[in-house]
Amino acid sequence: MKTPDFPLFNPIHINEEGISALETAIILIAFIVAAAVFAFSVLSAGTVSTERGKESVLSGLNEVQSAIELRGQIVAIGGTTGMTGTVESVLFTVANVLDGNPVPIDPTGVSAEKIVFRYRDETQQNPDLVWTVNWLINDGDILLENGELAEIMISNLDVQLTNPLGVNTQFTLEIVPPWGNTLALVRTTPPVIDQAFLLD
Repeated sequence: MKTPDFPLFNPIHINEEGISALETAIILIAFIVAAAVFAFSVLSAGTVSTERGKESVLSGLNEVQSAIELRGQIVAIGGTTGMTGTVESVLFTVANVLDGNPVPIDPTGVSAEKIVFRYRDETQQNPDLVWTVNWLINDGDILLENGELAEIMISNLDVQLTNPLGVNTQFTLEIVPPWGNTLALVRTTPPVIDQAFLLD
């Protein structure tokens, strides 16, 4: 007589092999090493990209910001005074921007890279005003460097402009350095011209 087959008594795990703990550890270590190599390559690419971005931003800032800045206010000197008076000269002080490149301040124009002063209002313009410089702080050269101050005088405006600069006139004085952005100074003359006054 044949004995009945009972599924409960049949060998369940015949010819099956399991993965040992050592093989599992080797696979896990391989995944960790691969992930570390991938993370290192991503971080390295990010660092290079960040450095290039930083260089781009810094070079962009050098182009956008002006190379010089106004220190103090603009002083105007009247040629004639009163309600029909005219401005004969303007005087102001400039300095190099913080950590900026030296700017040649040479009114003779001998330097190939020279600074230009331009005037414009609603009726006229002069793209290259004649000016002089008085160094307040300087180390003896024509370069406006960090910590130095140059006083700029633009005289004979009655000769340099087609129409005299009179009362209640808004005008723009542009300082154009050899590099960097143009610094535009917009001012308005008062209703009465005095011998000397500040332009706000």
